[in-house]
Amino acid sequence: MDGETGHEVPTRPYLEFRLRREGMIHAMDGGLWLHRHVWKGRPMAHLVSTDRAALLRYGAQMGIPAARLQFKPLKDPRTGVRHPAWHWDLGGPFLPPPDTRAPESR
Repeated sequence: MDGETGHEVPTRPYLEFRLRREGMIHAMDGGLWLHRHVWKGRPMAHLVSTDRAALLRYGAQMGIPAARLQFKPLKDPRTGVRHPAWHWDLGGPFLPPPDTRAPESR
């Protein structure tokens, strides 16, 4: 359980990548890519994938309303072809802390 939100915290079902291109490829292949960024001085992240169902499962586990899932086609960096993709905007209590162990971080 997450002490802040009171929601069950799933084992990290996503990966983080140092290189944006590698994260995009992971998301294009149906994986969940957590892309951290700063917006208006606040830490945030996008959780991105072409697998809408996987994103919805994550959101349900975290208590994020399905209506907040955003559609945004993304260009596959390998082919230049756009594919349907979705993302969550994660901030505040929904922003996962950085994983300092992060062997999966690339």
